Amino acid sequence: MTTPLDSRQLRAFAALARLGSVTGAAQELRLTQGAVSHSMKALEKEIGCRLFTRGRRGVTLTPAGRRLQEHADRILAEMAAARAIAR
Repeated sequence: MTTPLDSRQLRAFAALARLGSVTGAAQELRLTQGAVSHSMKALEKEIGCRLFTRGRRGVTLTPAGRRLQEHADRILAEMAAARAIAR
């Protein structure tokens, strides 16, 4: 059985995918740039493929990253809904 994805990594992934900037994602999440980069490298290693293409002007999603983004957005929305219901 595989381990579930880490919700913190998923949030960092979603922010980075949406913003295309490690700096922007770090600011939004109130993390360091290094923490976001490390988290994405760990996620890529865990999943077994590259999720981003890194360039001078930021990052862009690979095809695998685009597929994961669809799921990540739904998962994070469900997590927010579950949190709201529990209040």
